[in-house]
Amino acid sequence: MHRRRFCGIRAFGGNKAVFELLEKKKGKGGAVLFARSATAGCQQFPVHWGGDCEATFAAMAESLRGGLSLVMGGFAFWSHDIGGFEATATADVYKRWVAFGLFSTHSRLHGSSSYRVPWLYDEESVEILRKFTKIKHSLMPYLFAQAVKATQTGVPVMRPMVMEYPGDPLCHTLDKQYMLGDSLLVAPVFHEDGHCDVYLPEGLFTNLFTGETVAGGRLIKGVYDYMSLPVFVPENTLLARGRDDTAEYDYHENVTIHVYNVTEQAVDLFDKSGIYQATVRAKKENGELKFTVEGNAPGIKYIIES
Repeated sequence: MHRRRFCGIRAFGGNKAVFELLEKKKGKGGAVLFARSATAGCQQFPVHWGGDCEATFAAMAESLRGGLSLVMGGFAFWSHDIGGFEATATADVYKRWVAFGLFSTHSRLHGSSSYRVPWLYDEESVEILRKFTKIKHSLMPYLFAQAVKATQTGVPVMRPMVMEYPGDPLCHTLDKQYMLGDSLLVAPVFHEDGHCDVYLPEGLFTNLFTGETVAGGRLIKGVYDYMSLPVFVPENTLLARGRDDTAEYDYHENVTIHVYNVTEQAVDLFDKSGIYQATVRAKKENGELKFTVEGNAPGIKYIIES
């Protein structure tokens, strides 16, 4: 017990010292600490990752399970080493982990005994990483807004299903899928044959990749190639997306609002410094969607997805 307490104090003190040094160098709001060791209170020094996992499907699933446990303790930003850390993943595991890793709050290629760069596997790995990196770039207006809200409210960006759907008892024990923010339901593929079962709560959900809308309240079974995975958008969602060629741009400019079965909804936009810029509202009246913008959001566009 005393050893654990000492390790916890050391983790907190170490994280705090490095974070404050970074803040002194980068200025208030400019520090980011990428830490593995942590204890209660370390969530104020983001971000964190899951440590040295094996490069297997089983370890990939265990990493998600551990991450969902961590965020329930108030850690808003958590991710993992794409491809695993110990040993070297097979090409199959690597390709599936790339999709999982790019649908996380922060993403990195990192390992112990080999480089995790995709061209050491094959050309398909390069294309997979390119595709999912572009998707994450385009989702930055949404992800960054979720990050800002996490700092304001303490609600983690990645969260267990039970946190978003507490009234659904079937969500209470789900540990192989998660919500990335409040508008993306993600289920990584953990099997070599590409099959994945995902539970959708009540309501309508639209597949982010195919545009197909399905009714929830049931288990959805499917087989997914490397260029896809189960990512579903719940009804009544305004999903803000931007550029796909870089993560470094102003997230309130030239944004496209993707509209998913909206009756009445609003979404906030922030610039890349985390400063609020605008609120976009949508409301269906007499079967017609009407949009209003409050604030600064130049070049905004709309796409009705479902």
